[in-house]
Amino acid sequence: MSEKKNPPSQPRSEEEVVFGDELPVLPIRNAVLFPGAVAPFDVGREKSVALVEDVDNLPGPVIAIFAQRDPSTDDPAAEDLYPVGCAARVLKALKHSSGNYSLILQGLTRIRLEGVVTMSPYMKAKIRRIDEPATEDVEAEALAMSLRDIAKQVIQLMPELPREAGSLIDSIQAPGALADLVAANLDAPVEDKAQLIETVDVKERIRKVLRLLTRQLEILKMRERINSQIKEEMGKNQREYVLRQQLKAIKEELGEDDGDQGDLDGLEDRIAKANLPTEAETVAKKQLKRLRTMQVGSAEYTVVRTYLDWILDIPWTQSTTDNLDISAVRKVLDEDHYGLEKVKKRILEYLAVRKLKQDKKGPILCLLGPPGVGKTSLGRSIARALGRKFHRVSLGGVHDEAAIRGHRRTYVGALPGQIIQGMKKAGTVNPVFMMDEVDKIGHDFRGDPSAALLEVLDPEQNNTFADHYPEIPYDLSHVMFVATANTADPIPPPLRDRMEILEIPGYTRREKLAIARQHLLPKQLSDHGLTQEQLEITDRALEEIIDRYTREAGVRSLERQIASVIRGVAVKVAEGETQKRRVDNEDDLHEFLGAPKYTSEVAERTADTGVATGLAWTSVGGEILFIEATRMYGTGKLQLTGQLGDVMKESAQAALSFVRTNALKYGIPKDFLDKSDLHIHIPAGAMPKDGPSAGVTMFTALVSLLTGLKVRHDVAMTGEITLRGRVLPIGGLKEKVLAAHRAGIKRIIVPERNRADLEEVPKEVVDELQFFFVSRMEQVLEAALESMPQPTPEGTEEARDGEKKDAEKQPTASSN
Repeated sequence: MSEKKNPPSQPRSEEEVVFGDELPVLPIRNAVLFPGAVAPFDVGREKSVALVEDVDNLPGPVIAIFAQRDPSTDDPAAEDLYPVGCAARVLKALKHSSGNYSLILQGLTRIRLEGVVTMSPYMKAKIRRIDEPATEDVEAEALAMSLRDIAKQVIQLMPELPREAGSLIDSIQAPGALADLVAANLDAPVEDKAQLIETVDVKERIRKVLRLLTRQLEILKMRERINSQIKEEMGKNQREYVLRQQLKAIKEELGEDDGDQGDLDGLEDRIAKANLPTEAETVAKKQLKRLRTMQVGSAEYTVVRTYLDWILDIPWTQSTTDNLDISAVRKVLDEDHYGLEKVKKRILEYLAVRKLKQDKKGPILCLLGPPGVGKTSLGRSIARALGRKFHRVSLGGVHDEAAIRGHRRTYVGALPGQIIQGMKKAGTVNPVFMMDEVDKIGHDFRGDPSAALLEVLDPEQNNTFADHYPEIPYDLSHVMFVATANTADPIPPPLRDRMEILEIPGYTRREKLAIARQHLLPKQLSDHGLTQEQLEITDRALEEIIDRYTREAGVRSLERQIASVIRGVAVKVAEGETQKRRVDNEDDLHEFLGAPKYTSEVAERTADTGVATGLAWTSVGGEILFIEATRMYGTGKLQLTGQLGDVMKESAQAALSFVRTNALKYGIPKDFLDKSDLHIHIPAGAMPKDGPSAGVTMFTALVSLLTGLKVRHDVAMTGEITLRGRVLPIGGLKEKVLAAHRAGIKRIIVPERNRADLEEVPKEVVDELQFFFVSRMEQVLEAALESMPQPTPEGTEEARDGEKKDAEKQPTASSN
C-alpha cells in the first residue's frame, strides 16, 4: 500500500490507548506513520484487504503499521519490514467498487516487532510498546525551540502548506511530539524517516530532525534564490516568449495555426528542394539548426529567419531558355526600335555565338548616347527578344558602396545590395540586367560604388560575386549586363575598360519622322483613347514639329509635342466634335502648340562680319555655336566671354596670334591692335564651354571682322588649330554633323584627318551636305568666306616666301 499526501499532524491524544501484545500488521510502502499523525492510505493487496474487512471483529480498532524496506515486495515477511513502527487507530474505512479500500489512520505510539504469529489470512505479530521517556531539561527545550523556528521558516517558503501549519507548530509543547509532527511532514526518504521513528531518545531524535529540516530549508532557500534570479533575468524577450507560446496554444486549439515548428519544417523542405550549391546549402542548414534553438520572439530569431528567406529566394539554378531564332529576334528588335543597327547587330552576334557554344558568358554592354534615343527601352526590348527576364536598376546619385554589395548582417535592418535584390526580383540566373545612368554614380566617405561594380562587370570575376549580406559566392556570369550612359568621361577608366561601349548617336530628321510615324503616334493615340479615324497627323505636320518645335538628339520632346496635339484634339472630341480632325500644316499646329519655338538663326546671325558658325559636342548630342568677334578702341587687349574653359581660351589666343603673324597676307594692317581691343563672345553664356575644336571658327570670325568679309551663312566648321596654321582632328564628328543637319547647314568644314569618321554618319545625311576637308587655315578661309581676302603688297611678298617654304616641306605636311 502507499501513502497519500499527509495533511498536517494533529496533536497526540492524551487518552491512553489500550491494546494487547498481539496486533494485525498492515505493511505500507514508501511511507512511515508517526505517532500523532493522521494520514490516508490506499489498501489493495489481498491480505491487506482481508485485514481491513476483519477490523470490526477485532477487540479494538487498532492495527500495527510497519514500513516495508523494499516497496516492490508484494507479500512481505517480518524481515522485509523495518523493526519499529506505529500502532494506529482506524478512523475511517471506505470501500471502492474495485474492492480496494481507502483508510484514514491515526498514529498512536511507537511499537517494536517482536515476532510473527501467523501469515494467514493476514500477518499477525507479537509487538512491544515503546514508551517515550520524559524530557524536561533545558537542552530539550532549546532543541525544540530551534526546531520550531526552522519549521516556521520552512512553512513560509512552502506556499502549498496551509496557513494553520504555523499555529499548529506553536500549539505543541512536548518536544517529542513536535519532532514527530515535523518528521511526519518532512520531504525525506523512507530510510531516513525509519531511523527517526526508531530513535527513542527525544533529544537525539530532534537533532536528526533538525539536520533533515535544515537541509530542506537550504534547498528551499536555494530554490527561492534561483526563482528570484530567473525572474530578474526574465525580461521582455522571455515575457514575449511566454505570451507567444500561449498564443500558439490558443491558435492550435482553434485550428488556425500549425505552429512555428511546422514553419521551420517548411523551411527544411524548401532547403531540400532548392537545389542550392554545396556552400549555400551548408550555410542554410547551419542557420536552420540555430533557428530551432532560438526563442521565436527574440531579435536574433528574426535576423536569422530573414537571412534564410533571402538565401532561399535568390535564384541559384532557375533559368529561362534563350530564343535562338535569329530572324525572330531581329523581327522583335525592329518592331520595338527604328534604326540602332550597331546595337542590334551586336545582339544578333551574341545569339549566333550562343547557338554554337552553349556555355558562352553573357556580354557586358554599355549603351552610350544622348537622352531620349531609347537606351533604356532598348534593354527591355533585348530581354523580350531573347525571352529573358528583365530588371532595371538606376545608379544615378548612388554614392554608397553598400548599394552594390549590401550591408553585413551585424547591422540592424541589413539587406543585400541592388545586384542580389535584382536577381531575386528577376527570379532567374540569366536575366537582362540594366544598369541605368552608370555615368552619374557618386562617391563619398561611405565608399565608391563604381569600384564595387568592377567585380560585377568583370567576366573573369563575376562568377564568384560576394555580397556582404549572404557572404556566399554568387554566379553572375550568365547575366547579360546592359549599362547606359550619356557620356563616357565621368566613368572611371577601369570600369569603362570592362564594358563594350556601343555609341548611339542622335537621330536624323528622317529617322525621327519614321519613329514618330511607327512608334510615337500610335502609342500616344492609344494612351489618350483616340483612334486614327478621329485624328490624322500628316508627315508634313510631323516634319514641322521636328523642325520648328523641337531641337534635340533624341525623341522625348517630339513625343511630348505629339501628345500635346492629341490632347488638344481629345478636348474637341470630348466636347462633342464628331468630324475627323486632320493636322497638316503650320496653322493647324499653331492651334495646339502655339508659335514655333525654333527658327533658323544661321542666316540672320551671319549677315554681319565677325560672326562664324561652329560645331560643338555635348552629352545630349551635337550643337551649333555662333562665335562673334568685335573691335573697339583700346590698347591691344583680347577679351573673351561666354563662360569659356581654359582650353577654349588658349585656342582664341592661338587664333589671334596666327592672325597677327599673317596680317599682311590677309590684307590687315600690322598695327591693327595698337589702338584697338578685340572681344570674342560665344552666346548662351549660362552654359560652360570648353575644348579646342572651336579654333578654326574663332580664327574665321577674327579674319572676317578685320577684313570686312562675311562668312557664308550656310557654312559650319570644326577643327583645332596650331600656330603654324595646321588644322588638327577633333572628336564627336558624327554628333556635330547631325546637329548641323538639324540646323539647316549645307556646307561643313572638317579636318582632313577626320575623313574616315564620316562612315559613321547616316548616308542620307551625308548625301544632303557638302563637306570640305582641310589641313591648313587658308583652306578654311577659302571654304568659309564669301571671298578670299587680298594681301597687301608686303603681304604678297611674304606669301610667296611662305609658298616656297611650304613646297620645300610638302612631304612633312602631307604626312600630318
